Amino acid sequence: MLCFYRPKQSMASPAFSCFLLLTSIFALAESGSVGLNWGRVANDLPSPAKVVELLKSQGITLVKLYDTYDGALTALADSGISVVVALPNEQLSSAAAGQSFTDSWVQSSISKYYPSTKIVAVAVGNEVFAAPNNISNFLVPAMNNVYASLVKYNLSDISVSSPIALSSLQTSYPTSSGSFKSDLVEPVIKPMLAFLRKTGSYLMVNVYPFFAYSANSDQISLDYALMKQNPGVVDSGNGLKYSSLFDAQVDAVYAAMSAIQYNDVKLVVTETGWPSKGDSNEAGAGVENAAAYNGNLVKRVLTGKGTPLRPNNTVDVYLFALFNENQKPGPTSERNYGLFYPDEKKVYSIPLTLEQIANGADNVSKAQVATAPAPAPAEQTGQTGQTWCVANGKTGAEKLQAALDYACGQGGADCRPIQQGSACYDPNTLEAHASYAFNSYYQKNARGTGTCYFGGAAYVVTQPPKYGECDFPTGY
Repeated sequence: MLCFYRPKQSMASPAFSCFLLLTSIFALAESGSVGLNWGRVANDLPSPAKVVELLKSQGITLVKLYDTYDGALTALADSGISVVVALPNEQLSSAAAGQSFTDSWVQSSISKYYPSTKIVAVAVGNEVFAAPNNISNFLVPAMNNVYASLVKYNLSDISVSSPIALSSLQTSYPTSSGSFKSDLVEPVIKPMLAFLRKTGSYLMVNVYPFFAYSANSDQISLDYALMKQNPGVVDSGNGLKYSSLFDAQVDAVYAAMSAIQYNDVKLVVTETGWPSKGDSNEAGAGVENAAAYNGNLVKRVLTGKGTPLRPNNTVDVYLFALFNENQKPGPTSERNYGLFYPDEKKVYSIPLTLEQIANGADNVSKAQVATAPAPAPAEQTGQTGQTWCVANGKTGAEKLQAALDYACGQGGADCRPIQQGSACYDPNTLEAHASYAFNSYYQKNARGTGTCYFGGAAYVVTQPPKYGECDFPTGY
């Protein structure tokens, strides 16, 4: 876009004149919004008060938490920042059991801070369908009880929803064939969407093109994943052309909702991002790619552009994440999604507001790029598009055992080879058996996003794991 100014006729600066032009053009169509996820799985983060000042300095007016942390909610009071809070997965069963629990929770976690702290939504659970224990049946009753408690205390303006992972889809390619997993549709998906429609809320979706690209870098164009200039991909089902993997993934969810007659429910992307650092086998992780993806996404959202399937629906996104989090388990990438280091310095520079776009805040500094490790070429890492799921031994025996029990039980993993006397019983260790079971579950579910997590007890690798003489399955 070209921005013109006439210094003899106006006292405005070029940047300010350009900003006025940008805002006047974008005002013609409602634009999407950009927020940040404030995660705290780290031991070196700044105080909540400093975090709020950082958010304000960057023009951020939307933030999403993963709980109702008192320090954060207190610091956000009178800041003008809208906040999404969360009721964690471990409280779903209690919330589903009766409204007395949610009454108490709303009083202590919402009413205590509202309206000084601008709480706008409650996320009930997080990626519940991908959780290592079967808590899906608690979801909609918990959402209903939370909403009933909000109404009871005159807080009905606060939306209630729940973030889902793309692993809840049975099919996502081509985009037009998007559908939810059949075993989820009747018991959970339809009742949840009916609740969202009835209460005027929206579906929260976590979308990560990085996962799809990293696992299939031999098939997916990096430019397509990063929203750079590319030839695009034509959907064979409806003929629509996609220029980004992000749009294709979002529309796959829209297609899945339409397939069960809920195409009127709005969608908000509550998590998306790209890691600035990764292990040598994590294709695509790096500072330049993270800056390209997040920077291009922000500009795409703030232009008010819809998706090919929903051209009139703007997209709101919450970038993951505010900070790098040094205590997250799993591969290196998990600890390097932040836009900022814990010392509040930028990992890379991208625009977060229209004014920053006008001022050209969309370039990675050369110094930052120079110090960032370049991802190894695919031929050096052995990256072929195949991935496996293994246990995170650092998570602790109790958590590993619980996840193993779920995978072999309700998860439906094929655990016969790790039974005593079977081919993969040795080595007889919890980590080896858990890795085999997790990978069986992961492959059985088509390596879908979120199917190798188990509450942090597992992570994805791109080299075939081997325990003893037992080869891990590569697909079903």
